[in-house]
Amino acid sequence: MNFIETRGNAEGFAPKVPFSYAIQHPSASYGGLYVPEALPELDSAFLEKMQGRPYTELAFEILALFGIDIDEAVIREALALYEKFDNPKEPVPVVKIEEDLFVSELYHGPTRAFKDMALQPFGHILSDLAKKSNQRYLILAATSGDTGPATLESFAGKENIQVACLYPEGGTSDVQRLQMVTEDAPNLKVIGIKGNFDDAQSALKSLLASERFKEQLRKSHINLSAANSVNFGRIIFQIIYHIHSYLALLEQGEIAMGEKIYITVPSGNFGNALGAYYAKKMGVPIEKILITSNANNVLAELINSGLYDIRGKKLIQTNSPAMDILKSSNVERVLFDKFGAERTRELMDALNNDLHYSLTPEELALLQEDFAAIDSDDAYGMEIIRRYAEKGYVMDPHTATCIKAYENLKERDLKMVICSTAEWTKFAPTMLMAIEGTEENRSDLEALQRISEKLHIPITPSVKALFDKEIIHKDVVEKDAIESKILQFIQS
Repeated sequence: MNFIETRGNAEGFAPKVPFSYAIQHPSASYGGLYVPEALPELDSAFLEKMQGRPYTELAFEILALFGIDIDEAVIREALALYEKFDNPKEPVPVVKIEEDLFVSELYHGPTRAFKDMALQPFGHILSDLAKKSNQRYLILAATSGDTGPATLESFAGKENIQVACLYPEGGTSDVQRLQMVTEDAPNLKVIGIKGNFDDAQSALKSLLASERFKEQLRKSHINLSAANSVNFGRIIFQIIYHIHSYLALLEQGEIAMGEKIYITVPSGNFGNALGAYYAKKMGVPIEKILITSNANNVLAELINSGLYDIRGKKLIQTNSPAMDILKSSNVERVLFDKFGAERTRELMDALNNDLHYSLTPEELALLQEDFAAIDSDDAYGMEIIRRYAEKGYVMDPHTATCIKAYENLKERDLKMVICSTAEWTKFAPTMLMAIEGTEENRSDLEALQRISEKLHIPITPSVKALFDKEIIHKDVVEKDAIESKILQFIQS
């Protein structure tokens, strides 16, 4: 399968590239992204065949349908990393919490967030490509809290790979920050920036597109790639777990073959939602993908009104920091799929230059065929966390926003799967305030211990161990110092 570009093809860029090229060089013409030229089709016979099969086998079969140019042995080695999750036989449990509501628990990997589902196998594949080609790579990552730890975990100690990870100072939970700054592999560099996640992501995109920066890397014989969901190597693995959710409901006897479901995603950068969209296009019976936003509600505004407008907006820090985003990268891939490269380039140029764009009524109707959206706030999320904790189910602040969609967006009496993107341990102070109904903000360690005692649930050992680790990465810099810090790192 070949990959093409969302904003059209410029001189100097191949009009079509294989998967291996797209993941090694994720920046496409005119600042665009790579997408599959076509998607494989999944019929009921395929879904029937995959019922009851291990997750790794489902993933292998889906990747085979995409026809990616990666050796079969390497793919199987990459997928075998799922066997290190909490339950090797079921890395993604799908748990029933209401008669018509199920949770896809995507956080049972090493860093306790859904990013492990993609970054564990993706990291292995990219590392293998670098090793076999005897080329060195700098992998850039910008994080609002989960991509960073998952990227660092995936690439730690890998040959021919260096990683520079940017995170906003004060914009992550303490556990997320400790997961990054205590990483001690010599090929990793973590840099705090004085700004928010959009600043970190903008810096990453600027570096990916900067000829001056890439020329500096070439002098050191280093290639440039990225671990954010701008890289389709992330997205391809995110498609799979949405297909798995449908199969899980079939296997549990909750739905019949062909019966449609809703999938609800707490969304920031839209990669998780994009994976569900592609699964729907491939043939999985999904009625709609429901998007929940927090107070930074650019996605809900776009899907409900057709307007993407960040003029005068400042990023609001919320209890669901992975959703604290104003420029959502993967919306571009949906725009391309719906409206083509010329229109996508026009819209993205308007967003970059004028900080807004508007869809036509006809375009908005096309978008709403597949998506509906609603925004939530911290008060609502806290109430949901408390309510479900009392019922015996613990969900993090991002997952809690999905209940807003469950309560308000269902147009048909269909089963719903919500994507739980992180374990409660990553946001313990917020969780404790919600559960106890107080505004007293405890330290992460104290909050972890109190919740564990109160709800009789264990603290994940890897999270508990963070508080005894030495802090290795202490740099916090202004945005204009990021490039020089990274160059110092690769040249050291």
